[in-house]
This record gives sequence, C-alpha cells and structure tokens, in this order.
Amino acid sequence: MKLTSKIWMVITLLLSATNAFAQIKNAQTVSIQVSGNCEMCKKTIESAANIKSIAAVNWNETSKMASITYNNQKTNTDEILKRIALAGYDNTAYLAPDEVYAKLPECCRYNRTLKPVSKMKEAATVKADHNHQGVSAAANTAQLKTVFEQYFALKDALVKSDANAAGLKATALLNAIKAVEMEKLNSAEHSAWMAAVKTLTTDVTNLSKSKDITDQRQTFSSLSVTMYPLAKVAKQDMPVYYQHCPMYNNGRGANWLSKESTVKNPFYGSKMLTCGSTVEILK
Repeated sequence: MKLTSKIWMVITLLLSATNAFAQIKNAQTVSIQVSGNCEMCKKTIESAANIKSIAAVNWNETSKMASITYNNQKTNTDEILKRIALAGYDNTAYLAPDEVYAKLPECCRYNRTLKPVSKMKEAATVKADHNHQGVSAAANTAQLKTVFEQYFALKDALVKSDANAAGLKATALLNAIKAVEMEKLNSAEHSAWMAAVKTLTTDVTNLSKSKDITDQRQTFSSLSVTMYPLAKVAKQDMPVYYQHCPMYNNGRGANWLSKESTVKNPFYGSKMLTCGSTVEILK
C-alpha cells in the first residue's frame, strides 16, 4: 500500500528530529509542560529552543509536553525555557511577556493557565519600580551598565588606534553581553535588548578576534548602530553623547556613543581626532 505524502512528511520530520537529538553530546533529557495549541505553535516553540548540536526540543500538541534534550556542558533548561517564553509560550519556569503573547496568531493564543515556579520570575516583565517582586530600578539599570562601560572602553581604545587593546576591550564587552540577565530588564530595555543582542554578539565576537585596526573600526561602526536604540531606553548615570563623523566610510559617515561631550573620533584617532559633532544627547 502506498504511503501518502503526509505520512512521508511525518516520517521525514521524525528522522530529522532523531538525527538532531543524536548529535547532542553530554545529553540530558527532561520533559516540561509548555502551553500551545497547534502545529504552528510547535514550529515556533521548537525553532526558539533548538540550537544545532546543543539543544533539541520536541513539543507534543496533545500532551502539551516538551521533550528537551540538551548538552549540559553548553546550556541548561533555564536558558531553553526562557527562549521559549520569549517566543510567546508560557511554561512552568517562565511566562511569556504579555506584548509577545498578544502578537501571536489568533489560532496560537492558548488559554494562559500556567504559573512559573516561585524562584523564577516572569520573563522580561520585571518593572522598573521599587515594589515589583523586590527588584529595584537600580538593579535593572545595572544589567546594561557594564555593557555600556565596556563599549566606551572599546571606543577609547580605537581613539588611541590600539588594536591589541581594542581586542581585549571587545572580549570584556562580549563577557558583559553574556552576563546580562534578561528577566531583570524592564519592558522597554528588554524589547531593545532582544532586537539587538544577536547582532551585538556577532559584531563584538568578530571585533575581539581581529588584530587589524581598520577592520575593528568598520565593525565598531556597525556595533554603534545597534547600541544606539539600547542607549535610548537604558537609564544612564550621566548624559550619553551620540556623535557623528561625516568623513568616515567614503563620506557616508558613521556614528558612535560617548560619555564625553568633547569629540574624540574612534574612526580616525589622532589623524582627525576632533572630526565630527554631537547630534543628540541621551539622558
């Protein structure tokens, strides 16, 4: 008897999933309840959680259970469940942000009945007031403070045209990015962070590996574009100056952030140290 195309598709998906699970080293498997309704939900949940050779998730539409297999040397269930929640799906560890849930297709808007375990906070909805679950605005701000401090240190190294120092500062910035606890960001910071973190990580990783000051400056130009929306929403201890060099990149120009009002150009260093102007002051 001939198998229908749908059955073949199911078999193919099963074989693909089996292969994905088999590739994971130091594998540990757990089953955890994750809310959802349909095949579209399944695709979104699994796409949010799966990382090649590190984590593979199989969500069952009927039981609402997610079988999570992961490399316990590279990740953990907390990080995986956080990603699932940030994609819009409640689970027993984290609740999806309300604004993300609201943007799900109508068929995917499940009944919200789950509550997170007491030691874990609702994903990305910690408010910047002093009374919300004991988390202060200062604690929220501190999450991004180190990121900006390391960015400014990187900028200063480029001003000095010191490629070795720039590589070291980029490594410190990468560590600061990895240390950010997203659940402690307020809503505006979280939205900006989620939009920026992938590009930030890529740019800073590339910059940290480069020993060429020209390449580092080119990457810093891209990095600064991504940092700007974060600076707009993150509360700063002092004003931040958004500055512009009109000469860089063959006259197309480039921007950067500085905690100093005086222009010190990171794209040219001492060759054109004061080339540029402040175009916006962020407070």
